[in-house]
Amino acid sequence: MAGSHEGQVVVVTGAGKGIGRAIAERFAGAGAHVAVNDVDRDRVAEVVSGITAAGGTAIGTPADVSDSSQVGAMFDAVVEAWGTVDVLVNNAGMVSPMLHFFEADEAWWRRIIDVNLTGHFLCSHRAARIMAAAGHGVIINMSSGGATRAHRAFTAYDASKGGIEALTRAMALDLGPYGIRVCALMPGSIDTEGMDETARLLRGENIPMGRPGEPDDMAGPALFLASDDARYITGDVIKVDGGMLSQQRSATVDIMPPRDFPTLEQVLGDD
Repeated sequence: MAGSHEGQVVVVTGAGKGIGRAIAERFAGAGAHVAVNDVDRDRVAEVVSGITAAGGTAIGTPADVSDSSQVGAMFDAVVEAWGTVDVLVNNAGMVSPMLHFFEADEAWWRRIIDVNLTGHFLCSHRAARIMAAAGHGVIINMSSGGATRAHRAFTAYDASKGGIEALTRAMALDLGPYGIRVCALMPGSIDTEGMDETARLLRGENIPMGRPGEPDDMAGPALFLASDDARYITGDVIKVDGGMLSQQRSATVDIMPPRDFPTLEQVLGDD
């Protein structure tokens, strides 16, 4: 794929850290023009500075992807700078706060669904119109093992990821005739925050590859899906999990064990 992204215009949401940052930096290193999005303006500035210092091309497009007006302004800025959008990586999402189902409330549910699922829709809806006018484009969504399995205390997160996979399939059908491919990546246990050695060993001992993933492990698959080498792939979800979900046992991914669940007295007391 050497040089296959030269001059492409790529928007990466949630690129202020972790997986999004790694993907943005890898695209920039491959010659793409990268729009770095995050809700945190300081993180955006840091990533853009790093990319430009390394000889790449990037602009900052801070925005809350759950807000349609901010999403519109973000894509307006990208089109003004570079004239088009070739690739959208919908990476922005919320994981926390982690709440047991009985501890959850409507505001918590709506915020996670709005950012994770509605954010994918809003960004894709705007990007797809730009791509359709050009006759080509790639949208890469970010799923999770929670889309088809489940984590404890992650009801809203897992529901949003299941929605993202359904959205990916539906968008692929609707957008294919316009030359737009839509795929999703499913990360496994990725060390995005810098686990200590004990946590890495605990997570890694049940993963066939023997370790948690690194953010950069997600970048290569993203670049592949955005390349002409993947020109006949759409509507699919690609697992990048070190083999974690291909086995009968699974990695230690739950942060809230049942011993930490609210007691019945606590639950009934809330009513």
